[in-house]
Amino acid sequence: QDAFVAFHVDKVLVSKYLKPLQIGELAPDQPSTEPTKNEMLVKDFRELRATVERMGLLEPNQLFFLLLLAHILLLDAAAWLILFYFGTSLLPFVFSLLLLTISQVQASWLQHDLGHLSVFRKTRWNHLLHKFVMCHLIGASAKWWTLLHSQHHAKPNCFHKDPDIDMHPFLFTLGKKLSVELGIKKKKYMPYNHQHKYFFITLPPLLFPTYFHYHTFYIAYTKKYWVDLAWMMTFYIRFFYTYGSLLETKSLLAYYFIFSGSLLNSLLSLHRMLESSWFVWVSQMNHIPMDIDYDKNLDWMSTQLQATCNVEQSLFNDWFTGHLNFQIEHHLFPTMPRHNYWKVAPLVKSLCAKHGIEYQCKPLLTAFADIVHSLKSSGELWHDAYLHK
Repeated sequence: QDAFVAFHVDKVLVSKYLKPLQIGELAPDQPSTEPTKNEMLVKDFRELRATVERMGLLEPNQLFFLLLLAHILLLDAAAWLILFYFGTSLLPFVFSLLLLTISQVQASWLQHDLGHLSVFRKTRWNHLLHKFVMCHLIGASAKWWTLLHSQHHAKPNCFHKDPDIDMHPFLFTLGKKLSVELGIKKKKYMPYNHQHKYFFITLPPLLFPTYFHYHTFYIAYTKKYWVDLAWMMTFYIRFFYTYGSLLETKSLLAYYFIFSGSLLNSLLSLHRMLESSWFVWVSQMNHIPMDIDYDKNLDWMSTQLQATCNVEQSLFNDWFTGHLNFQIEHHLFPTMPRHNYWKVAPLVKSLCAKHGIEYQCKPLLTAFADIVHSLKSSGELWHDAYLHK
């Protein structure tokens, strides 16, 4: 099936693990496509996939990724060197913090590439460098990310199946249908009609230093990802060893953490808040404004297109978003190296036009604004249904 082909690089190896699960073959007179799926679209997409493979668009340019890693390491080193040479007064402190944040965000885009097996031809090398970047440079579990992100790609914006929208309904109400359904049931965990306002002070700044920060350790521990945990500890040892020699204890905590409220409240990471804000705006601009609903068991291309949109290409947008401005192409071909997205984009547009599927592409700021607009719209739908309007 298309999902299997999309996710796996070494299909021969994976097929060996699938053989014990085989329960039979379809009879010759049985249809190979389910009624909910567009048979002609399935056929055309598979032809597109074959064209992509013939064009070599799934082959990585390893120099491209080497330069990405180099600029991440240089930014990380520069953040420390600024404090080392210029001291810990306000201006060097802030500038160092900004460089560290940029380094961390760019590392998160690179680990995303590695997690999708799009950097090396050999799966083993992708996994190994993924642990270095995700666990050592960022301080999170590589397997934790793969577990959650694979589910997101399989069923994007499908309620109960995509962990990226688990914020519905506890923090936000998402999607037109789900919002109306929530209002009719008289469920109210938050004042959803104001969610477009409290979004700014909740999800963007707090996702990393609260939920992600603890959830990655929780999953790694409960699922016994001991190798990941060992790698993760090297991040904290490295950070406190390198910066601890430059900053007093109080300043060090201020650099890595924000003290919030009283002693009973947890310490929140300062650069994690900045990193989190950058990540949330970029990752949600492609999905939150799109269709969010229960799984309709559509074909692969329809499933991805109804849940994703693109942002216009530019050198800045490519760098700033880690090429996730090509979210449509990334979701259709998750193992494709990001430097080839622009090459396949015209072919995807052509196929969308042939089958009457909307291919959305927006300016960056419009995409950011659409997050807020969609939250406001779904909040109003919930409010009207809640009041029986």
